Amino acid sequence: MSTASATDPRSPQGKHASKSVRRIAAIRWLRKAHGWIGLWGAALGLLFGVSGIVMNHRAMLKIPVAQTQESQVQLPLPQPAPTDARALAEWLRTQMPLATAAPRIREEPAHGVAWGDQALQQPAHWTLNFASPRSSVQADYWVGNQFVSVKRSDGNLFAMFNNLHKGVGLGLGWILLVDTLGGSIILLSLTGVVLWTQLNRRRLIGATIASTSLGLLLLLALQVV
Repeated sequence: MSTASATDPRSPQGKHASKSVRRIAAIRWLRKAHGWIGLWGAALGLLFGVSGIVMNHRAMLKIPVAQTQESQVQLPLPQPAPTDARALAEWLRTQMPLATAAPRIREEPAHGVAWGDQALQQPAHWTLNFASPRSSVQADYWVGNQFVSVKRSDGNLFAMFNNLHKGVGLGLGWILLVDTLGGSIILLSLTGVVLWTQLNRRRLIGATIASTSLGLLLLLALQVV
């Protein structure tokens, strides 16, 4: 084979060489992308991996995940009292440190209830939950009362990590950051499979591992349903 024919892109040998160069360049690009994507998700992946293992084995290993300290107070309301649940939430923020995220508000309107052979009117009931990864505060108020009951629950370190895992009391920024981790895992899976198929010729072993993993996943999922 002459050197000229091997370097001529129009010859069969030249086309084969050009294809090999493109393949090598693509594999190098995939390896770099795989590495950078993995670096981006490393810290969050460690957090979610550790907290996921703790949540999965908390009962068997008797890990005190939900260990909390609770305290409760009753606060006298100003006069006039807040006219709605959101106004009550704003007033509570002026009285004590609360989570910055918007509270979950549940409003139960006034309604009639049966009490023996009598019909009584139950006042409206407001429940406000202020949650953060480390603690939660619940305010309970019956409209017409002169006070509001406030209960605070402080979790331990395990509870904080689990709340971070579940996104409890966190805002839009954390949600978007975790979405990037999910996207990174998807891209890592895809690039990993492509790199394995291009760099490893033992495709039967790879297909066996992949099919076994998928089969176990489907089997366990069907047992849960």
